[in-house]
Amino acid sequence: MKQRGFRGVLDAIRHKLERSNSKTKGKGTGSFGKRRNKTHTLCVRCGRRSFHLQKSRCAACGYPASRIRKYNWSVKAIRRKTTGSGRMRYLRHVPRRFKSNFREGTEAAPRKKSAAAN
Repeated sequence: MKQRGFRGVLDAIRHKLERSNSKTKGKGTGSFGKRRNKTHTLCVRCGRRSFHLQKSRCAACGYPASRIRKYNWSVKAIRRKTTGSGRMRYLRHVPRRFKSNFREGTEAAPRKKSAAAN
């Protein structure tokens, strides 16, 4: 076995300390400090921070694809995004308009007073 002098022992200890104090050894805690570039930004269609900048594709809604991204293996996700989870600015009034066959621009005729009021 090779005998190391005092200087050799000091070098070995210094080397061990340098290795243990290095911030980026692997993918773990130390390497998280180096991560300062964003991969995803806001999507113009769904508003979530899921638009991948290099792929130019939203991970949540699939934009710029014309169809919304939806899979039946995630029933709860479909429930969160489906019709009725938002304002339904147009669709909310359709059932009432359906009752009058979507008639527009006319005024209702005045109703006669009922006989029960006499």
